[in-house]
Amino acid sequence: MNSRILLRSIFLTLLTLLLGGWVPARADSSHARIIRLSLVQGDVRFARDVHGDPLTSDKATWEGATLNLPIRQGYVLATDHGRAEVELENGAMAFLAENTVLEFYDLSLEDGAKTTRLVLRQGTASFYVNPGGEDYFSVTGGDFTVEADGRAGFRLDNFDDGSVVDVTKGRVSVLRKDKTTALIKGQSLSMRAGDKNSSEIARLPENDDFDRWVSGREDAVVTATTAAQQYVSSPYYSSGVADLYTYGSWYPVSGYGNCWRPYGVGLGWSPFASGSWFSDPVYGSAFIGSQPWGWLPYHYGGWVFDPFYGWLWSPGLGFGGFGFNGFLPFRPVTGVFIRSKNGLLGLVPAHPLDVKGKEPINLAKGVFPVARGGVSQQALTGSGATAESWKVMKAPPREALTNTAVAASGAPTRVSRTIVGAGNSARVVTVGRDGSIVYDAREHRFVNGAVAPQSASATSAAKADVASKSAPAGERAGQGQVGVPGRPSAGAASNMRIPVNSARTVAPPSRSVAPPSRAMAPPPARASSGGSGGGWGGAASRGSGSSAGSAPRSAPSASAGAAHPSAGGGRPH
Repeated sequence: MNSRILLRSIFLTLLTLLLGGWVPARADSSHARIIRLSLVQGDVRFARDVHGDPLTSDKATWEGATLNLPIRQGYVLATDHGRAEVELENGAMAFLAENTVLEFYDLSLEDGAKTTRLVLRQGTASFYVNPGGEDYFSVTGGDFTVEADGRAGFRLDNFDDGSVVDVTKGRVSVLRKDKTTALIKGQSLSMRAGDKNSSEIARLPENDDFDRWVSGREDAVVTATTAAQQYVSSPYYSSGVADLYTYGSWYPVSGYGNCWRPYGVGLGWSPFASGSWFSDPVYGSAFIGSQPWGWLPYHYGGWVFDPFYGWLWSPGLGFGGFGFNGFLPFRPVTGVFIRSKNGLLGLVPAHPLDVKGKEPINLAKGVFPVARGGVSQQALTGSGATAESWKVMKAPPREALTNTAVAASGAPTRVSRTIVGAGNSARVVTVGRDGSIVYDAREHRFVNGAVAPQSASATSAAKADVASKSAPAGERAGQGQVGVPGRPSAGAASNMRIPVNSARTVAPPSRSVAPPSRAMAPPPARASSGGSGGGWGGAASRGSGSSAGSAPRSAPSASAGAAHPSAGGGRPH
């Protein structure tokens, strides 16, 4: 057994060195990408395969989201009183503020190039984009689509009466029908719903609490990822590698290079001691590690048993050349299900050199019985593991994995938002449910409900003015808008003008009339520029065929320009 492992190790090492950084072009355009929910704070939920607007669909089934949830194309992520972070394979990240709904419209892979098209259905989200040479990334939010041109960072707010994008890093292109606007770091663009001529470009407003939270999260991931590079030889970014540095240690193991295990565990630790199961019709039953580090070790690489350290996670020899950023396939669990003749179901930690369908190499090191819906922490080892006659299973019985990671949840709250100028120093303010700002369906705008105009006539305006003068001084100071203590107030909300350097204000969740839903289908991803990608070391350019579940690719107007490969794309932040 040892000689066989050694020969395989030598062969794969030579193959990796021979290939170097080159990765062959992949013709498969139907490969399903799986990305990671990397942080959950407060109330976060998700739905799968929702058609149309998930906030109005009566067929959407919502479930409570959990840390390390695998996200695929067709998922919708929502926050109420919570925040969330999503980490993609190539280092891109999405940060969701409270009361935000983000749809993963298109997560496809074509010839090694990743296409990511997201739809911000409501709320506020920030995005850090770190594309490879031919990756495509865009977010559609109500009135326009934001395309990242190379490495970039931006924040998008989707309101009922308009949208705002702020560029914090790099540059982006804002697309609305046949018009494309280029923005660079430090610029903000706002646009009213249904008015293509209303776009205004201004300077960024001051950072608010959400911006500071996003900045702190980015810095933490960058720092940990950079520190982790000393233990791995891959030049590519790998989702979750930062958490391995933060929550565990690396140990050199002969024949396998650096291997990892979490802090605070002993020789008898079980790899499947902390986690539960999640079933999806696309990839089957996946193990979700409940610890922050529970992503990479349970979906990539394999496990080796060392007499001194016990179970260690090994990235595998392919990690050095290719990394885990989409080149190596996602595995629901780094384990092999086996069943004995007497009906005992067990799980064996997968070895990096296991052959599919063959007896797992780690069989003699331990079999963890699957009972009572979960995986036992006490393994059958030595003669107890090999005495039985085991048969490898393609998939476990569904009824055997009842220890589920998610539970049913209600639909997210539909929250009204409006663009209200609030001075140069304000950003986002949340108003209580007893606020007076409501949506006027006749006027197609938000107004002060206490003095809502019946029409746009001068008579109605005069009546509103009279009501304003008769109101208490505190109400007159901010009538029709949201006031911020200690900050300058702005014009009435019924005017709805966006001054330069304007900030964004959130209207109360309660309202008399729901605003009309705006169509938010992303445009087709732009065609490949045909150049060699910096992240693939000269890989062949992708074709122009359609990706799985997405519209056919087409080139945008000439004003959109060609793709801008990121220098060192696909590398850590």
